[in-house]
Amino acid sequence: MSNIHAESAIGLISTRSFPAMVGTADMMIKSAAVTLVGYEKIGGGYCTAVIRGRFPDVKLAVAAGAEVAEQMDELICQSVISRPFPNLDAVLPISDRILAQIVGKSKLNNLAIGLLETRGFPAMVGAMDAMLKTADIYVAGYEKTGAGFCTAIIRGTVSNVTIALDVGMSAAESIGELRSIMVIPRPLEDLERTIPTASYWLEQVLVIPEQEEKQQPLAIPLRLPQSVSVPLVEVEVVEVEIANTTEELKLAENRSARDLE
Repeated sequence: MSNIHAESAIGLISTRSFPAMVGTADMMIKSAAVTLVGYEKIGGGYCTAVIRGRFPDVKLAVAAGAEVAEQMDELICQSVISRPFPNLDAVLPISDRILAQIVGKSKLNNLAIGLLETRGFPAMVGAMDAMLKTADIYVAGYEKTGAGFCTAIIRGTVSNVTIALDVGMSAAESIGELRSIMVIPRPLEDLERTIPTASYWLEQVLVIPEQEEKQQPLAIPLRLPQSVSVPLVEVEVVEVEIANTTEELKLAENRSARDLE
């Protein structure tokens, strides 16, 4: 077992409300030096926030988070596991490696978070519409946790989010069943990374593929000079007699003159 696992601990708090779980997670990461790994949903509205860190920090964070969940009357159970074996990391979504899975940076970062949970999809959509038409907010996305529970997630300034949730509550109650609400004024980076956000609000990340360790040389074909066939031409050889003496040249000139006459 590595030193990392020997010194670490896992904290888990389960609630039956997505807004309550987000509020619980926010309190845990703000109360101690822990890392929010993510959420686990098992249906029926049950949600679990998972944190990691040193055992004293995890114990303190879980106690603070459980208190918030109890105040909302949404706490189901809590647990602190010290020195987890690597086998747990291999099969459960509680490993530090999840933190490296960055899908993109949200354009709504650094804005307050508002959550409105309903029982029934139409009530959530109606609340979204009313909130958008009332305050300067953005609908970041929504989350389904089973048993008919749906949570609208909005972003904006604290004042606008508060106004929007007030109107959204009335709209949800007029259509169906309002379950719970939550406002996170100053979300930390861990919460920003794990909060559900529609792909519309995510900035695309340019991924450059790694170059091959050894590049293959270019295959250049070898071109050899081609042989050229030249046709043979027969040449007639003419023999020319050359006079060797001056007298012979004069005799030849005289013969040529008589022939002309």
